Amino acid sequence: MAIGIFGGSFDPVHKEHVNFVRAAADQLNLRKVIVVPSFLAPHKRGGAFAGAEDRLHLTQIAFRDLPYVEVSDYEIAQGGTSYSYLTCAHFAAKYPDEERFLLMGADMLENFFFWKNPQEILRNVTLAVCDRGGEQTAPLAEKFYKAFQTKFVTVGFTGREISSTRLRVDLAFGKSSSALNQRVAEAIARRGLYTYRCIAPALALEKEERREHSYRVAVMAATRARSAGVSEEKALLAAALHDCAKYVPLSSPMLAGFLPSEGVPAPVMHQYTGAYLAEHAFGIRDWEILDAIRYHASGKENMSALGKLVYLADLLEEARDFAGIEVLRAVFWKDLDLCMKLALQNQIAYLKSTGKQVYPLTECAYRWLLRE
Repeated sequence: MAIGIFGGSFDPVHKEHVNFVRAAADQLNLRKVIVVPSFLAPHKRGGAFAGAEDRLHLTQIAFRDLPYVEVSDYEIAQGGTSYSYLTCAHFAAKYPDEERFLLMGADMLENFFFWKNPQEILRNVTLAVCDRGGEQTAPLAEKFYKAFQTKFVTVGFTGREISSTRLRVDLAFGKSSSALNQRVAEAIARRGLYTYRCIAPALALEKEERREHSYRVAVMAATRARSAGVSEEKALLAAALHDCAKYVPLSSPMLAGFLPSEGVPAPVMHQYTGAYLAEHAFGIRDWEILDAIRYHASGKENMSALGKLVYLADLLEEARDFAGIEVLRAVFWKDLDLCMKLALQNQIAYLKSTGKQVYPLTECAYRWLLRE
């Protein structure tokens, strides 16, 4: 007989996790699948969004209807960084007479070569990889064999591609998601997970179309955050609140203590009032988030990676449409600094060609990037 081991952060656990386990159990004839939420995944140094005990509880709920699944707290009980070579060794010792498979997605297979002690993992398990028609796993088969002198097996599974990042943004914005099991969604709501007290009142100040814009900016910024060396949580909060003052007039009591600078063009003013509201009305104290909001429309010298991320996501979110945007979007996912330079160059050229004022901070930001 055979068992499967399926690890991950499950942050949050969703329907396709369950569907993949069901497919693997059927195709590999597994009598048991051990689902192991990590305490801290090696590739998520910033930590999980929900605590370990919460994620364990949600995972137990999600797999409740599969009697052959055991949700294990092994990695959570160990604490610290969760490494698969230790987990696989633990279950190999517990089930020495069983054939053992480590279940994973094709994206994880691409990174497996860089995992800690991959040879030790393969001494204890065979990899069983989600295969969507062979387009992801086939190119890696030869490389894998050359590296490890063994083969992986595939699990044919064509479920939906679900981005955990987008799912977390959905939850933060109060959107329902068909990706979640109903019982899991109810438990998330009951425990108040993946939510931020500041987001709903900030969005309440915006018109509906602006709220959707803020959502799209948050999705783009959060998706790019980790590869840009930025906290996903900071990217989410800065993007969600970046336009919170867009429709709040300077005469509003909410801005009673705000002192506007002279010479700020009307289209730029909301970045300053937005930072003021984020701090004084919505309780944001993180200077980096406030700075990203404060200069998201103009840019400035010495912008942080978070500031660049929010500026560009605001400019390039999926509903925007202007000449050259596809080129900028392509660069955005590869080189944030180059994308920032090209975006500022385009913006300055556009403003000058239409006879509009170029805000001095925008010029300064562009010259700074040229020097850099």
